[in-house]
Amino acid sequence: MLYGRREKLKGIEKPIGKYFSKLGLTPNQWTVLSILFSIFSAFLLLKSEFLAAGVLILLTGAIDIVDGAVARYTKKSSKRGAYLDTVADRVSEFIVLLGFAAVPYPVFFLKPEIWILLLLFGGMMTTYVKAAAYEKGLGRIKGGILERAERLFALAFAAFLTEFSPLYGICLISLISVFTLISALQRFLIAFRG
Repeated sequence: MLYGRREKLKGIEKPIGKYFSKLGLTPNQWTVLSILFSIFSAFLLLKSEFLAAGVLILLTGAIDIVDGAVARYTKKSSKRGAYLDTVADRVSEFIVLLGFAAVPYPVFFLKPEIWILLLLFGGMMTTYVKAAAYEKGLGRIKGGILERAERLFALAFAAFLTEFSPLYGICLISLISVFTLISALQRFLIAFRG
């Protein structure tokens, strides 16, 4: 959903790139930093520090914006950097979900581990469907009801909710799982129907 608003958000990208480029980190270093933040957030989830984990999950998503903004502002965009960013996104999302998998959530229709596995599968499939469509010459697939940025924001909110009620936290995680699977299906249908 945010992907469709990317043009409207471009106005803030340049100031972000300008500001964060002054800190001296390369775009690839920012990308690696997002993985470190996801590791810390998973550690905090393991320690039941849900509010702090939620903040770090939000920072993980914010850094994902920063690395691209710095790359474009400093004119250091590259195919290797974009590739690293895509792989790092999957790694950081997996690490965050691993942290959620360790939280003792109650059963909500399904075991919590199943919801998290469905969310992991849906997140991986949204990326794979896009890559496979491009590889097979079906074009560049964009969009979906719940893309990575929205998933990270929603997962941060799930961590915040878990602080107050594990049941509310797993309810939101189950909803995120369903919408992520819908996003993968949407992308598949867009590519398949051509």
